[in-house]
Amino acid sequence: MNKARYITTCVTTFLILTGCEPGTKKPLLVCPGKNSVAEALATLQSQSENMVSLYARGKASLKYYDEKGKKHKENLDVKILVKSSDEIYLQGDMSVVKKAIMLGSNKREFWLAIKPKEISEYWWGQWSDLDSSQDILINPKTLLEALGIAKVDLQAEWSLSNKGPFDILTMRQEGVIIKKIYVYCCDYTIRKIEYFDSDGQVLAHIEMDEYNEVTEKFVVPSLIEVTTYGSDKHEDSFGISFNLNSVEHREITASQNKYFIRFPPKGYKNLHRLENGKWIIFQQ
Repeated sequence: MNKARYITTCVTTFLILTGCEPGTKKPLLVCPGKNSVAEALATLQSQSENMVSLYARGKASLKYYDEKGKKHKENLDVKILVKSSDEIYLQGDMSVVKKAIMLGSNKREFWLAIKPKEISEYWWGQWSDLDSSQDILINPKTLLEALGIAKVDLQAEWSLSNKGPFDILTMRQEGVIIKKIYVYCCDYTIRKIEYFDSDGQVLAHIEMDEYNEVTEKFVVPSLIEVTTYGSDKHEDSFGISFNLNSVEHREITASQNKYFIRFPPKGYKNLHRLENGKWIIFQQ
């Protein structure tokens, strides 16, 4: 079995703002969609162009399976710093393990370290090698897209369709679907993104809800759930939810720049290095 799939997780987000239980949400209104792919992409692009550096805090619940197949559940306190469209830092602290999860990226590379209790994993590589098809527990690009910060690839092959309250933007590569973006037509916020492999199977999806303003031109969701699917029939997933009071535009200080520098994988058991689009796996 691929060690990149040893950890299987799923997350239930805390409904901080609404206090509602799943399934009790009001049905979405149906509004007219965009008239063309170009118009739809331009609207999404304007959101990412209006991004500002931010600081957010929230709660997350993490469920995972260890190497022996035993299921675990942990609660995390989470903080996020975002400096630019490809510079992010996420830290998840458990009550007894600080920095149980650390995800980060800068202009050149990304990294993910996870060490809650029974597992010890560290992934890293170059942005140029990473896409949605890579077998990684939490993809930094996915998290940036969930926050509405990632750049929109305007040169890709896109098509536009509409279903109920959503415009659906489908991205293809050599004729094969690799991504679907579901956009709520009434406010044109992204509510769901699906990622596919070359066989048309869903690799991962993210769902977003309860958008709130950070500035007049930049909004972020207060509820985010990211799920990736493992080859061992479990679900790998990670979710974070936060409310408007814990999300604010904040300039990154000189002392905080250290968060955007990859730290060495000292103390982690299983190491996963991405080279030429493939994971090289070894142990310390």
